[in-house]
Amino acid sequence: MFKYYKGSFIFTAICLAIAAWLGWGMTGNVAGTLGILWIVAVLGVLEVSLSFDNAVVNATVLRDMDAVWRRRFLTWGILIAVFGMRIIFPLAIVAIAAKMGPIDAVMMAANDPVRYEQIITGAHIGISGFGGAFLAMVGLTFFLDEEKDVHWIGVIERPFAGLSRISGLAIGIVLLALYGMSRLIAPDEAMTFIVSGIFGLVTYIAVQSIGALLEKEEDEQSDGPSLGQAATGAVVKSGLAGFLYLEVLDASFSFDGVIGAFALSNNLFIIALGLGIGAMFVRSMTVMLVDKGTLSEYRYLEHGAFYAIIALAAIMLASVRFEIPETVTGLIGAALIGIAFYDSLRNNRKEATPIAATGDRL
Repeated sequence: MFKYYKGSFIFTAICLAIAAWLGWGMTGNVAGTLGILWIVAVLGVLEVSLSFDNAVVNATVLRDMDAVWRRRFLTWGILIAVFGMRIIFPLAIVAIAAKMGPIDAVMMAANDPVRYEQIITGAHIGISGFGGAFLAMVGLTFFLDEEKDVHWIGVIERPFAGLSRISGLAIGIVLLALYGMSRLIAPDEAMTFIVSGIFGLVTYIAVQSIGALLEKEEDEQSDGPSLGQAATGAVVKSGLAGFLYLEVLDASFSFDGVIGAFALSNNLFIIALGLGIGAMFVRSMTVMLVDKGTLSEYRYLEHGAFYAIIALAAIMLASVRFEIPETVTGLIGAALIGIAFYDSLRNNRKEATPIAATGDRL
């Protein structure tokens, strides 16, 4: 077990050391430094608790990758997650919204954190539209699958899977959700919300298209002169498409966490350290789930994660009009996954009982 989290613990120690250095520089006393360390630790725990469903969904993609791409997910991926989504992305929002250069955005984050926070939270409408639409497509596509033969809540999933014959149904549902929520907010915000949501849809379609194109090329290469070379190319390309999908998925999950972190601190670097610790543990958890075959052993766990994704997407879309605490989001996701895990255990016991009885008779 420890081998999966060894890197995460080392990363945590480094982040806490940096946080202590920042805390001492900002406050100049032990109490203030301990306060900064506490905030970083809380942000890390919060990120893990809100992202367990992310780990499960990541595992569904990562299990089809080879060891090379799994390592890249833990190395390149964590760089993108920590520095890309937790530092560069918020700075890009500030730079675009305030119409300033990247250096000026960094200076604002360091010298005027209150203004920096105002600009970031002011971008909530667009972020929620993009992230909500993308996650909604991820969740709906999982259930709109006629070939899916394992159903957790059959009364809902079987009829829904049958609707997969209707082309573009998931896109239609998301567009209706975007339109419905846009009617509840101011017209200028509604335009931002809908446009961002459309970009979320386009991003999902683009990522899926890249995967489909690479898969088609893999199939064509499989008829080539060297089966070994074709197989190697297939592994690399499948890994690339999956890697891109995972990074966009992680970004969509992290949007709310980045904004919600301002409830604890408005310092860009403290937020990045805390959320970065959580992101690292989520990645370690993902690899552990794949290596131990947890998704195969607990057959409904994956379903619970995708229900949690749909719930998160709905919350993100609704948050443009209604204030929904982060704790509610985390509790809903944890409850769905917990129930799915419990039902998986019950199913495993039920399937094992006849085998045990047969063994007794023999």
